[in-house]
Amino acid sequence: MPYRLENNSYLPIAATIEKILVENSQIKTFVLSFNNREFNESFSYLPGQFMMVSIPHCGEAPISFSSTPTRPGTIHLSVRRAGVLTDAMHELDEGAVIGLRGPFGRPFPVDQLQNRNLLFVAGGIGLAPLRSVINYCLDQEEGGYGQKLILYGSRTPDDIAFAEDLRAWQQVDDCRCMLTVDQGSPDWQGNVGLVTTLLDAVDLDIRRSMALVCGPPLMIRFVLAKLSHLGFKEKNIITTLERHMKCGFGVCGHCYMDDKLVCVDGPVFSHADLIELDVLELRP
Repeated sequence: MPYRLENNSYLPIAATIEKILVENSQIKTFVLSFNNREFNESFSYLPGQFMMVSIPHCGEAPISFSSTPTRPGTIHLSVRRAGVLTDAMHELDEGAVIGLRGPFGRPFPVDQLQNRNLLFVAGGIGLAPLRSVINYCLDQEEGGYGQKLILYGSRTPDDIAFAEDLRAWQQVDDCRCMLTVDQGSPDWQGNVGLVTTLLDAVDLDIRRSMALVCGPPLMIRFVLAKLSHLGFKEKNIITTLERHMKCGFGVCGHCYMDDKLVCVDGPVFSHADLIELDVLELRP
């Protein structure tokens, strides 16, 4: 199946910022709609894909969807300050117009998640693309998804993002959230430690489970090792890769990795894919 709209590969489409949600001091979620109403109504994507976002004189950068296609009308892009483009986005107000190209990339294998227990492990901004697939699964009344366990780690309690979503997920049947921070505070009553420390509490039937992981590369490396130790098969561990993607459709070669291009063949990969690719920084 096609993963992106062929008529939207090269030319940015104007989109208006309808709302800005402040997740923490470094992350904002931008709620956007395309100015072309017909295009906005027909636009589609899948969890795990990304858009190329541009602002005049500030360049272009890939941003993953944090919204779900099961809730059409607007898209959510959650952005952490990390450079010229993202700093410029954080200075924008509601009503501002930006350029979007996409969607690009290989999405999460949502069909393979059916009839499985789902373990989501995220660190920092890594919860953004997982937010997309979590809400996608929750919205599929007939999806047949099993138990859902969400493990989320941040540096401090003040750095926790998507707090409203975390509270909402906690109220859903067969869905449980566990949080941890690297450094606590006097009023923090939760777990203190790396997100890998939460994996010891996983009580899912591993044989019927799939794990989805997203976060900083170092976190991913240790989470993959821990999941393998728990008994997850490599093909049942799904993660994402960060590479400097400039075009989105495999022309510029900036995201070349072995014989793959992350913007086309990823950014979603299984642990088995990474071992075959010999991605050393992500091997346990």
